[in-house]
Amino acid sequence: MKKEQENIEKAGEAVFSKRDFKQEILDILRSKERVSVIKEKIQDYHDNDIASALEEMSKEERRRFYQIFSVEEISDIFPYLDKVEDFIEELDAEKAADIIEKMDADDAIDVLEELEEEKREELLQLLEEGAKEDIRLIRSYEEEEIGSRMSTNYVSILRNATIKQAMRSVVEQAAENDNITTIYVVDENGTFYGAIELRDLVVAREGTPLEEIISTSYPRVYASESISGCIEQLKDYSEDSIPVLDEENRLLGVITSEDIIEVVDEELGEDYAKLAGMTEESDLDETVWTGMKKRLPWLLALLALGLVVSTVVGAFEKVIQGLALIVCFQSLILDMAGNVGTQSLAVTIRVLMDEKVGGREKLHLVFREVKIGFSNGLILGILSFAFIGLYITVGKHHPMQSSFLISGCIGISLLVSMVISSLMGTIIPMFFHAIKVDPAVASGPLITTVNDLVAVTTYYGLAWFLLIYLFGI
Repeated sequence: MKKEQENIEKAGEAVFSKRDFKQEILDILRSKERVSVIKEKIQDYHDNDIASALEEMSKEERRRFYQIFSVEEISDIFPYLDKVEDFIEELDAEKAADIIEKMDADDAIDVLEELEEEKREELLQLLEEGAKEDIRLIRSYEEEEIGSRMSTNYVSILRNATIKQAMRSVVEQAAENDNITTIYVVDENGTFYGAIELRDLVVAREGTPLEEIISTSYPRVYASESISGCIEQLKDYSEDSIPVLDEENRLLGVITSEDIIEVVDEELGEDYAKLAGMTEESDLDETVWTGMKKRLPWLLALLALGLVVSTVVGAFEKVIQGLALIVCFQSLILDMAGNVGTQSLAVTIRVLMDEKVGGREKLHLVFREVKIGFSNGLILGILSFAFIGLYITVGKHHPMQSSFLISGCIGISLLVSMVISSLMGTIIPMFFHAIKVDPAVASGPLITTVNDLVAVTTYYGLAWFLLIYLFGI
């Protein structure tokens, strides 16, 4: 029975063990089989896996690889490489230009931007005019505009075509453009009219008017729109591609689902960097000086705010001298205020990403976050009152009455600071959003430092009023 169980477990491991595609590709390339057999076998793998294997090959192996595969096949692999510039340098200029020419224009731009300026200009001169025009079009838009991320890889047909003519046009264009799941319909001037799903075109009868299968209310975006303003709209539609138009509604290109994933990933990375108090995203390859420049501006601003907090603490010097014990619990108040503020900030930024959120929803969010802050603050305040009071009485041997007065002050301070921190964590990013500044700049460290100021003022102010002025401890 035990042996049978072991066999079952081994069988399960065999079924669920993942194949190492990269190693399989390397083994195939390094085998002694005929070139035609090697090529046929490697073509069964995904371009991403082939790119991973390419990065592990020696220069000699890559040279053999470039000889086996065509320029068009290599152009499908190169966009998946991490440091594509290193591989471009291994090729002669003519072949490198041919590979870039065969790429989608947006991928070609990504590759060219990784190259030294001299090399980039050399390759640009070698490209065909059509490829140059597509690259110029995309590069004409600012980095934060949708047009800078669009692809010119799409299929379009004329509005007045018949089903048969439309099908023939799709077949002809599919040789150069592989984004054919959705077919875009334009008029003679290139003005966008609508879209057709390839499935609907395939099953349509020959005599069916093309108009009947065109979706004229298909979603679209404009090339000059900001990426951050369109992200939620693009995500909501969940389409394979969405058309990108100019101001006169002419079809310029498309945003594919792959582009959308990249854009969302980059936006999240930028927001994460800002929440961490950096001016932009960091990576492993940057120099120490570059990393310093990204972080130093916020650190200088936070240093100034930190000095303000220290000044406020200094203003309560007499309170601290009279009740030195309360200093022990300062970090408790500051930490909880900072945590609550950062939580509210994260929720608010996520809500503000949806451009459809109106004033009423924002007001509801403010009240909701304050209610949550009050509820959590009340629970934690009561717990602090009870446990800290007992700790001071038993552990510090203070009279019970003064111990619970101090813990009561701590509990009330905790409640008030958490409510105010929830409010600050919500209205500060809303303020930045209202003045057209990315709300992510209201970063975690900024909110934490502002809340430190609020918490310190609340804590020592209540300590002075309740414990010294009111009860005379």
